[in-house]
Amino acid sequence: MPDQASSTIVINAPADEVMAVIADFAAYPTWSPQIKSVDVLATDAQGRGTSAHFVIDAGVLHDEYTLDYDWSVPHRVSWHLVSGTMQKQQEGSYTLRSSAEGTEVLYELTVELAIPMLGLFKRRAEKMIIDTALKGLKRHIEGR
Repeated sequence: MPDQASSTIVINAPADEVMAVIADFAAYPTWSPQIKSVDVLATDAQGRGTSAHFVIDAGVLHDEYTLDYDWSVPHRVSWHLVSGTMQKQQEGSYTLRSSAEGTEVLYELTVELAIPMLGLFKRRAEKMIIDTALKGLKRHIEGR
């Protein structure tokens, strides 16, 4: 069973603004440098992506994969892997909570690779992906 990695960051912005940036998949390469491209394959009635294809270069992990998204819980989006070249499993979520300083963003991620990788290296890669994404999201929103 793969381990789940998680981290939180507080962003000085309302939750709706943070979620709007998270929902803008096409803009991910501008604030998450490991993501090289994103193609939205399907959207829901609100225009949010429900399926997207990603190309990433995260140092130890180079991959192309497709994720399906669930927007059914307010201030939370979750996803799971549909197909990938280097991954057998990916599940993750962003959960937003209002705080006195703005919005607390919790990012949870579970990845299982198709190739064997020592647990230590896998956990470091997951942590790097999460930290890079959260810090990039914060810089992008607060730098507007």
